[in-house]
Amino acid sequence: MASDTPESLMTLCTDFCLRNLDGTLGYLLDKETLRLHPDIFLPSEICDRLVNEYVELVNTACTFEPHESFFSLFSDPRSTRLTRIHLREDLVQDQDLEAIRKQDLVELYLTNCEKLSAKSLQTLRSFSHTLVSLSLFGCANIFYEEENPGGCEDECLVNPTCQVLVKDFTFEGFSRLRFLNLGRMIDGVPVESLLRPLNSLAALDLSGIQTSDAAFLTQWKDSLVSLVLYNMDLSDDHIRVIVQLHKLRHLDISRDRLSSYYKFKLTRKVLSLFVQKLGNLMSLDISGHMILENCSISKMDEEAGQTPSKSSIMPFRALKRPLQFLGLFETSLCRLTHIPAYKVSGDKNEEQVLNAIEAYTEHRPEITSRAINLLFDIARIERCNQLLRALKVQRNCCLTLCNFSIPEELEFQYRRVNELLLSILNPTRQDESIQRIAVHLCNALVCQVDNDHKEAVGKMGFVVTMLKLIQKKLLDKICDQVMEFSWSALWNITDETPDNCEMFLNFNGMKLFLDCLKEFPEKQELHRNMLGLLGNVAEVKELRPQLMTSQFISVFSNLLESKADGIEVSYNACGVLSHIMFDGPEAWGVCEPQREEVEERMWAAIQSWDINSRRNINYRSFEPILRLLPQGISPVSQHWATWALYNLVSVYPDKYCPLLVREGGMPLLRDVIKMATARQETKEMARKVIEHCSNFKEENMDTSR
Repeated sequence: MASDTPESLMTLCTDFCLRNLDGTLGYLLDKETLRLHPDIFLPSEICDRLVNEYVELVNTACTFEPHESFFSLFSDPRSTRLTRIHLREDLVQDQDLEAIRKQDLVELYLTNCEKLSAKSLQTLRSFSHTLVSLSLFGCANIFYEEENPGGCEDECLVNPTCQVLVKDFTFEGFSRLRFLNLGRMIDGVPVESLLRPLNSLAALDLSGIQTSDAAFLTQWKDSLVSLVLYNMDLSDDHIRVIVQLHKLRHLDISRDRLSSYYKFKLTRKVLSLFVQKLGNLMSLDISGHMILENCSISKMDEEAGQTPSKSSIMPFRALKRPLQFLGLFETSLCRLTHIPAYKVSGDKNEEQVLNAIEAYTEHRPEITSRAINLLFDIARIERCNQLLRALKVQRNCCLTLCNFSIPEELEFQYRRVNELLLSILNPTRQDESIQRIAVHLCNALVCQVDNDHKEAVGKMGFVVTMLKLIQKKLLDKICDQVMEFSWSALWNITDETPDNCEMFLNFNGMKLFLDCLKEFPEKQELHRNMLGLLGNVAEVKELRPQLMTSQFISVFSNLLESKADGIEVSYNACGVLSHIMFDGPEAWGVCEPQREEVEERMWAAIQSWDINSRRNINYRSFEPILRLLPQGISPVSQHWATWALYNLVSVYPDKYCPLLVREGGMPLLRDVIKMATARQETKEMARKVIEHCSNFKEENMDTSR
């Protein structure tokens, strides 16, 4: 984050070492495996930081490349010491844990590591004598093993035909283990037998795990201080067990009210039992539960007024002191006047919603997203002075984000920032200036990130949100910056991202394209952005049949003659048609216009373009263009691709000559020259591209990156 405070020397050194592993900490053995230099010894403070920062860089920095043998640097405890590490997502595999099995780990947090299998369960035993805290949250496949080893491909995760559930693993021997998180474990794991060997658990998280008999929890009634049973289907039997855990200071029995139908209701009797039996309780979360009306005082008493020392929740009037935290999100109790807690999560006001966002962000995105939406709903419907205050906060928030170098300085909170911006844009009626800034930021955030980030943001609702904004502007017959930025953002987020391209088609994107073209025939930048997006869609072979209609082909063909924005609209229309032509005559599924007619118009368009045209376009890869070269089924597509390369290496040699060489374009161009089906003018242009790159000064080219 941008700040007046400089980075610490430790931070700078850690980052530099991780980005330059070969040459700082280690060396490459057999050109593949990392090994630590023999004269290096690193204490746990440094080793822990290296591993945890490495995980952050892999998950947030799009320019950082993970190293397959990174964890082998820490294989020897005589030269490296690991004690507390937090690993997450698909970065971590079985061989990584195996590499560090000799370390004396005290804390091991594994979060959503879905590539871990039962092999890692055996590795965990290596840490049994030292481990105090263990989290396996979301490691859904760690209890699966291959039924017939060697019968599955390496990348196979959960395949019922070759993987079976491990039921004989237990925590036998984990004598020091005090904190355990098994949240979102797969169904079928025998939790009771798994946990039985643990004698002195202090904190246990069984989020999302279903067990009809919770009596086994009483074995820790004298030690358990924190219990999380989020989304567990409760019964009266569960309550009878819970109230025996008299040492509890934190109890979370909350649930996602949208996840499933749920009969159990919290009654006055149940809440009274919590107060009477759990005298040490400081934090209680009952969010999402149906709560009977007899839990709150009557409306008459409320109107008569109660002193602040009293509670509007009847059972909690017996509390000796207010709770530190009370989770009431999506319950009726959060709307009462007097709630005996210093911090309350709920949906009554901004303070409660902010508390909910803070409490649930890490492990409950389904709850957090609804809380974020509520925050903006509250801002919209409050009284005018509150609305103006909320709008000011939103505007200032967006303007502050504009001061960052995007996306680099926001990578550490990439997902969260996108969720925030999409929440701002979701309301159909929004302050115009906020909307404009938010769309601009969304566009900037997806412009220069890798495809995994784009796919993730697409699944968060980015594509749908942009299409809704466009539809709203169309209804109002307004083509402004919000409209143009929205199409530009869609162009960026669909670049080499088939899932987002498909989403665009599935949510009526082509209809909006045609409607915008008809409603705003003179808006050149709008046309360029729309055609750029459709170029991305056309690059996906599986989606091209959806573009093969007489209406679409006629529109693309007519746009070949467009002079809008220099050559950009014509160039992009020709690119769309080049990919369609590439599928061959048999894929041409329309009678009108005929394939030969469109082909002639494409030749004419390409010949009309100035080869020295400066471009309003940015290629991160030539792969979609290069795939059109080694083929003879569509000479015009081959010519368009060759023209595109010649234009880019001529006008922007510093950027595109190295890219073309790096991606293997030179041998493909040499093959074009030898092809009998290639036109002479295409061959001449291919020779010029090769000559241009060959003449480019070697010292200016870095083709190794």
